[in-house]
Amino acid sequence: MTAMPTIRSAAEIVKGEIAVLTLSETEVARTIEPGALLDGLADGFRAMADGLIQSPARPEITVPGKGFSLAMPAWGPGRHIMVKVVNVFEGNLGLDRPNHLAMITLFAADTGLPVCVMDGTHITGIRTAASAVLSVRELARPDARIATLIGAGVQGREHLGLLPLVRDFAEIRVASLRFEDAERLASLHPRAVAVRDVEAAVRGSDVVCLASHAHEPVIEPAWLKPGTHVSSVGYAPPRGELPFDLPRRHALYVETADAFQPTPVGCAELVGLAPDSGITLGEMLTGRRPGRVSAEQITVYKAMGIAMEDMVAAEIAYATACARGIGRTVGF
Repeated sequence: MTAMPTIRSAAEIVKGEIAVLTLSETEVARTIEPGALLDGLADGFRAMADGLIQSPARPEITVPGKGFSLAMPAWGPGRHIMVKVVNVFEGNLGLDRPNHLAMITLFAADTGLPVCVMDGTHITGIRTAASAVLSVRELARPDARIATLIGAGVQGREHLGLLPLVRDFAEIRVASLRFEDAERLASLHPRAVAVRDVEAAVRGSDVVCLASHAHEPVIEPAWLKPGTHVSSVGYAPPRGELPFDLPRRHALYVETADAFQPTPVGCAELVGLAPDSGITLGEMLTGRRPGRVSAEQITVYKAMGIAMEDMVAAEIAYATACARGIGRTVGF
């Protein structure tokens, strides 16, 4: 007769040292291939539409006069449990530090043991831009040739790197509050050009990407020609960069229905709209609801950033790091 294994009580078990992979911001940036991220996000949005991703609302801690901190967990079958903590402290720019800082931890889904701790600052930047550029890939007219990018910060930089992957743009116009910032960003890509006249740039564009930190709308709806796709990733309550009328008069796409909740979970520009007034990217990608229906239609995508996107990017970073021997293992 086979003896039953002895199971020690919880009081007898200690965790001991666990080997955990650590990845710096530079190492994370080396592990995320942009095309793989776009495809991974598309798969993630489909999984969300199928109800396969758990991602509870993010709680907020506010430090008066300084900034705020958000916790963002997510999990889906076949993936690690991911928890990101992102801190937004605008005063950091005056200290020559990023205003968005993040850390991500991955845990094994079968045991809950930590397997990786990585910097999440690069991931926060690129996954936000990637979701917007995914919307360009799926919703912009196939013949879109001119894009205008408004914002020359981190999001502007990431958009500029990703936009050429989804359309063969003849020109990407870059505008910013300070023209010299637009010039510096435009110098990073041969088809990018800095512009001073935002209205003229938008009027001649097929795609308009808003990536500013503006507290007021940065474009006018009347500037948009028929068939334009507009994306917006800026977060600046109580109004924000996206004109009030745009998501109310045109086809609106969002990451999840949480976009219609009050900030910091949802988007300031969507306050008062019913959740069914927008189509999620997952619904569109799975064919449950329509994408672009005509060449004349104006489409609008408004992002707030969700934990699924962080999970997808972190999984890519971790798998690539393991395959290539990137990072350091430390004991916890």
